[in-house]
Amino acid sequence: MPAILKENSAIKFRAVREARGDFPILSTQMNGRPLVFLDSAASSQKPQFVIDAIDKYYREQNANVHRGVYSLSQLATDLFEQSREKVRAFINGQYSREVIFVRGATEGINLVAQSYGRKFFKPGGTIILSQLEHHSNIVPWQMIAEEKGLEIKVIPINKEGELQLDTFEQMLSEKVQMVAVNHISNALGTVNPVKEIVEMAHRFDVPVLIDGAQATLHGSIDVQEIGADFYVFSGHKMFGPTGIGVLWGKEELLNKMPPWHGGGEMIKTVSFEKTTFNELPFKFEAGTPNICGSIGLGAAVDYFSQFDPKEVVAYEKELLAYCTSGLEEVGGIRFVGTAKNKTSVVSFLLEGTHPYDVGIILDKLGIAVRTGHHCTQPLMDHYGIPGTIRASMAMYNNKEDIDRLIEGVRRAKMMLG
Repeated sequence: MPAILKENSAIKFRAVREARGDFPILSTQMNGRPLVFLDSAASSQKPQFVIDAIDKYYREQNANVHRGVYSLSQLATDLFEQSREKVRAFINGQYSREVIFVRGATEGINLVAQSYGRKFFKPGGTIILSQLEHHSNIVPWQMIAEEKGLEIKVIPINKEGELQLDTFEQMLSEKVQMVAVNHISNALGTVNPVKEIVEMAHRFDVPVLIDGAQATLHGSIDVQEIGADFYVFSGHKMFGPTGIGVLWGKEELLNKMPPWHGGGEMIKTVSFEKTTFNELPFKFEAGTPNICGSIGLGAAVDYFSQFDPKEVVAYEKELLAYCTSGLEEVGGIRFVGTAKNKTSVVSFLLEGTHPYDVGIILDKLGIAVRTGHHCTQPLMDHYGIPGTIRASMAMYNNKEDIDRLIEGVRRAKMMLG
């Protein structure tokens, strides 16, 4: 585990600016040029510490969990469950049994929609989403709404890309059966007032699911302070491996929800006449889990815990301001999403060009950005555009990366103008 030194009960954190050297891929080249990686909103890069933890598991610790009496299986089980506890502490959950390992935020949302929704949703009710949602927080709700006869309503945004909470308040009633919104918009970087949203929904006893996929990379998460009923996120967006994520839910609700997948691990007894189900969290973890992914996620939590979350936020805001002002100087830039409270995501268009064309030119210069609709087609339709160029930064980026991006956009402007 990375050194987290304590002196007089005060944690001494590593400086955020030291983080870059921990990520081996950032010293590689792409198309003959040093890689500039500005697509962390899609998937973050991995520090050597996480890579080593995954390698060590497969070399020295590999066995199935919760099944074997032999020492290697018990070791793997201990590591797996230690990761669950690390995640609980990271998000300040109350109990580790409230932490359900899933494949990612998408599966976590589907689990709630199918398990909670099938049991508790009643025909004629309403599900409230927001205009900022990723497809993974739209489609699962559409599927269960069609099955159960519910209506979906959408919280609108203003021109800056901020949710209109006054309209949301008017949408709330006893007919609403779920509110599902993201913590941070992957397309615009807008940070939503999730605590206020939860408080407003709970006045009508409406449960709230928060999609935190974009939030875990950018500071601390406290699910008890937020007050939501469910919170989901993915490991690969917070320095961890792909194929692993977390559904956190309040124990009271999780206990009332039926299993979603059936198989081994999620049972107590099985006969051809009847099956009885396991307790939390295993009720929702059918089959052999992603053991290595869970251990890698635990290592990512250990790694991230070296840094002061406030310093991470401050540093990323510095990069955001530097990038925004630099692109403004290029000229001909239309920014999409200018919320007062946003994280280190810059979505923009270069006048007279298509986002894909700009993205291809930047790629030839070794600069990785995302172009397209970012799995938010309804949001792009709202703005009347096919997509944007999105530069998304993490704490391993620096101003030299931004300088390269700005110079690349300037070159694209000359070539495509």
